[in-house]
Amino acid sequence: MSTSEPFNIAIIGGGIGGLFAALCIHHHVSLLPTSQARTVKISVYEQSSAYREIGAGVGLGVNAARLVHKLGLGDKLNAIAGHRQGIWITFRRFDDGGEVVTVPVKDDDVVRQAPCARSDLLAILKNAVEDRYAAKLLTSKECLRIEELDASTTRLQFSDSTSATANLVLASDGIHSATLHQMLPATPPPPPSSQIAYRAVLPTSDLPFWPYNSYSACWIAEGRHFLTFPISSNKALNIVAFVAKSSEEIAKLGAEESWVSTCSRNEVDKDFAGFEKTVQKLIELMPEEVSRWKIHDRDPLHQWHFMGGKVALLGDAAHAMLPHLGAGAGQAMEDGWVLGRVVADHLAASSSVPESSQFKSLSGTMDLYQAARLPRAQKTQKGSRAAGLNYELIGEGMEGLSFEARLEMMAEGTSTRMKSIWEEDLDETYERCRDGGT
Repeated sequence: MSTSEPFNIAIIGGGIGGLFAALCIHHHVSLLPTSQARTVKISVYEQSSAYREIGAGVGLGVNAARLVHKLGLGDKLNAIAGHRQGIWITFRRFDDGGEVVTVPVKDDDVVRQAPCARSDLLAILKNAVEDRYAAKLLTSKECLRIEELDASTTRLQFSDSTSATANLVLASDGIHSATLHQMLPATPPPPPSSQIAYRAVLPTSDLPFWPYNSYSACWIAEGRHFLTFPISSNKALNIVAFVAKSSEEIAKLGAEESWVSTCSRNEVDKDFAGFEKTVQKLIELMPEEVSRWKIHDRDPLHQWHFMGGKVALLGDAAHAMLPHLGAGAGQAMEDGWVLGRVVADHLAASSSVPESSQFKSLSGTMDLYQAARLPRAQKTQKGSRAAGLNYELIGEGMEGLSFEARLEMMAEGTSTRMKSIWEEDLDETYERCRDGGT
């Protein structure tokens, strides 16, 4: 393909990960010197009829917030974010609310923790894509299949019988990624679910009884934990209540891995019987119909790109993880940032690097993307799994211990877990991989 021709990028999925990737690619390509400039056309294909996020709150750590600020959207992010008042989470006993451990966080800087409503975050990203002419946004475009046309081009087939071509396809099509299942049809299904989550959002104006300095709290019991954190400039409280159940119980419930699955509030009341009065008041304020989500774990995926680098995965399609570190969205945004860097480096390769450079081929470029992101994403996957077990007092080494001893182990395992997630220098990691480090 001639370097005078546009480089066409198709992004499958218009959620947080897909729109953020579009913004990052546009940002990094725009920084290239004129001598290395090349026209890039990005199209985002969303299968729904509108760009929207179904769900409630999402926690963005400092690592993800920093990237939003680098794109010049930090003020908008802070305006919609909740404020944790210097506390990531205060973990409490389920029965009397006594403190188990409180994890502090420095959130008085400009770049800070940003728990927010998914819909608010998506609106910021969508508006930025449109304002910057970063990508063409298309709706009602369910991608059914990707075909390799030649060494530099693929064709996307959509359910409306239309098609499109692209030089690079980035699949941000979520935890049930059709792209992943096309590229790796032998990917095993997720193991049976052993946990469900109830979700709700309450206005904080309904909470005059709140007993703590921060709305960010988690009550701990064996097999159950009840998490809250503020969103929407502290005008709303996001609630996620987790319960461990047998796969047989979950099958009988008919719960789905979907935001649209609901149940009666009575089920929440029953599953959290015995929790202290603050939790009971929160349950009383929940709507009669509560969102109920069946939570599946996923095994790590060791291959993120296909068709000679012309197709690559990001976000949940590449590394779906349990929600217990609040890191899934942030990891997808890190994917987008690194993709912006590798795409820019690839496009600059024709005029600025030797023929032997890995950037001369998309395969080598996507090898670098995978090398820079896969180890950290998989570490976070593993950490999310361990955190969930610790929060429910069934983690490694806890079997046979008293409730008090397990609480102590949980506190020790929680106090430092987030440091590596929040403090990673993503550009340094990328540049080290690019320059031959590990």
